[in-house]
Amino acid sequence: MKATKFISAFALASALTLTACDDYLEVSPNDRIILDDFYTTEEECESSVQALYTRVWFEFNDKFYFAMGDGRGGNLLAPYSDYIYPFADLTETGLTGPLVSAWGSLYVVASQSSRIINSIKASSIDEDIKNQYVAEARFIRGVAYYYLGALWGNVVVYEDPDALVNTPTQAPCVRSDVFEFAIRDFEYAALYLPEKSSGAGRVNRYSAYGYLSRLYLTAAFLSDDANSGSADSELLELAKKAAQKVIDDGPFQLLDTYSDLFEVDNDNNDESMFALQWIDGSTTWGYYNSHQAYLAYGSDITNDDASWGGYTYAYPECILEFLEEDNANRRLYTWMAEGDYYATIDIANGGFTCDNGTSRINAKKGVTGSSKDNAAIARMNSGLNTYMMRYAEVLLNYCEATLGTASSCTDATALEYLNQVRTRAGVKELTEFTWDDLRHENRMEFTLEGKYWYDLMRRALYKQQEIINYIVGQDRGTLTPYVWDSATQTYTVNDDATASARAIGSIDESIFLLPYPETEVIQNPGLNYDPIEYSFSEERLTDQLFE
Repeated sequence: MKATKFISAFALASALTLTACDDYLEVSPNDRIILDDFYTTEEECESSVQALYTRVWFEFNDKFYFAMGDGRGGNLLAPYSDYIYPFADLTETGLTGPLVSAWGSLYVVASQSSRIINSIKASSIDEDIKNQYVAEARFIRGVAYYYLGALWGNVVVYEDPDALVNTPTQAPCVRSDVFEFAIRDFEYAALYLPEKSSGAGRVNRYSAYGYLSRLYLTAAFLSDDANSGSADSELLELAKKAAQKVIDDGPFQLLDTYSDLFEVDNDNNDESMFALQWIDGSTTWGYYNSHQAYLAYGSDITNDDASWGGYTYAYPECILEFLEEDNANRRLYTWMAEGDYYATIDIANGGFTCDNGTSRINAKKGVTGSSKDNAAIARMNSGLNTYMMRYAEVLLNYCEATLGTASSCTDATALEYLNQVRTRAGVKELTEFTWDDLRHENRMEFTLEGKYWYDLMRRALYKQQEIINYIVGQDRGTLTPYVWDSATQTYTVNDDATASARAIGSIDESIFLLPYPETEVIQNPGLNYDPIEYSFSEERLTDQLFE
């Protein structure tokens, strides 16, 4: 499916990509491959933008995606994996490898998107074609700046990478303007992207509205006081409107069966609003989804040596929350416990039954099997695309925007959307919900999809102490041994084993922003300057989106 749609982008992405270890502001002559006269046909625009879905994201996707979203969030524990435990233990520095790689990857995405945008604008192609592909590239750039703002706060923002050659020392922009920049990109995308995707896996107008529901919601809670308990009511209303556009007018819908979301043959399904696109069966570094290699617990799953997840497993506290009401469906297809059976792994032998002992519960989501099970799978290649947004999130974004800063909510429409997600999971409907209900639902629905930390981060924008208390309550500094009983489907403290202490970082306001990579601070000392406001050159398009 995605191989036929994206293989033509393979060579172009290679040419477009800057290596993550390079200075993100550096532009060498070899990088400047997009010329003003390159775009003479729609096919050339389509091919260049297509490249923005794959290789440029690899260093972000490879380890950081789940290390930050799930390790930092307290879902994923890996005491011996230095690409996860610095984030889970709150001890990362500006030298932590995946942090440096993710920063570089996000700026590669932003830079190459901007180059494509500027080159298409300068071409002589029809204006309608220009607008569509500029919109698609701006969507991708908006995603990159969302992550940069969410993770690092004040960061450098720019629209012309080549202009930075003459001014490599740049002060960061204030966080609010970083989010504003992303919002403007998504608003443009919502206005000019087609209603229907131009090809499998490509975003459309309603993908942009979906991201606007996330960005408006995030920006609504941002202020100078991280414990204000307040929000911008206008932005909350915009978040609701953006989500409602997706729900009422868009082509997306929940799949009937939760487990179907994570089967290789269901990539680019009706629930997928934006996913990174990888090459089926590829073993070429940078063009595949490598998650299975780091998450699969053994070679009996992958049928090769790339199965390094034996000691990458669930925090017991996360499993206990699943067991409160959601063991039979979402837990089973998120976490793999002793005795669990999966029909699509080791198909030739009648399926696979987990046999990894009772002390650890390992990852299932993102673990697909071997090439014998599906030709899309290869060594270090799960065959899956990477979800960046699913329709279920938009339903929950609507609920969070409706709740706002209230203690609880009984709004009928919000409850309908929340219960759509819960009904699919096979758990009881709610008649009222709180923020903690939404936190729970996001965790159960999206664990191991690199998302949970960002839900906590958004709450910490206005209820920071509450999230600090929540993380303290996770007791990450103690490794308590648990044992799984497959007969009773219970996970209890192992009284025959001894808990051990684990050194973790301080749990305070500092955990909500990552340090800049040290190499970037050396190359751009302006990162240490006071943040500045960004000078926007265009008007907001908000009014045109919600007429």
